[in-house]
Amino acid sequence: MKKIESIRGMNDLLPSDSPTWQYLESQVADLLRSYGYREIRFPILEKTELFKRGIGEVTDIVEKEMYTFNDRNDESLTLRPEGTASCVRACEQNKLLFDRGNLVQKLWYTGPMFRYEKPQKGRLRQFHQIGVETYGLPGPDIDAELLIMTARLWRQLGIDGALELQINSLGSSESRNTYRAALVSYLESNHSQLDEDSQRRLKTNPLRVLDSKNADTQVVLKDAPQLLDFLDDDSRAHFEGLQKTLKALGIGYRINPRLVRGLDYYCDTVF
Repeated sequence: MKKIESIRGMNDLLPSDSPTWQYLESQVADLLRSYGYREIRFPILEKTELFKRGIGEVTDIVEKEMYTFNDRNDESLTLRPEGTASCVRACEQNKLLFDRGNLVQKLWYTGPMFRYEKPQKGRLRQFHQIGVETYGLPGPDIDAELLIMTARLWRQLGIDGALELQINSLGSSESRNTYRAALVSYLESNHSQLDEDSQRRLKTNPLRVLDSKNADTQVVLKDAPQLLDFLDDDSRAHFEGLQKTLKALGIGYRINPRLVRGLDYYCDTVF
């Protein structure tokens, strides 16, 4: 009889590993509470439409990486691939975003997420994530707070010396669309030199070409337009305000002009 084993990329957490996980989780929870973040928990399963609308239908997550199936009522359901879309849905459904007594929400969550991708070293199909979300605080100060919290956590865990903070700005939706057009025009003029995956992304999610690890594509990208040159005045002020705060607090960073996110809801700071 064939032995039943766990699904590839979905691992057991053994008792010998539990103390390490418990220590990490307690350090994070204590730190976030000290900054006024409150824990929120939402379901592992959501309607597929939530991620298609929230993340973007032409992102790699939605196109290739989601665990999606139809239930007995023929409704399409998906194991959550990330936390932001679910957190927004939970806040909107439970009217947390319309609480006149508290228009600002600072929330955190933890739990398993799922990506249907070929497991690679250090990557799993079921992985665990800790995330924070804030609503009602649009300025750069909240970005700085998150980076300050993260820097404190790395120090508490004793790994700050092994990490480098890299930042960039995606700007507003409008300025990013202008940049997207310029990037596509440049990449199309160098189409034959791009790797196959970048050629595909050029038609669906061109900013992700900037993530390419292919050596030939990286050579092409050296002369590509840069996001920071396309920021509108508000986005530029936001990014400069973030840098001013980080410098004042002695938090080192490097601007990486090719640092992007492939999800549709991202604007302004990425790190």
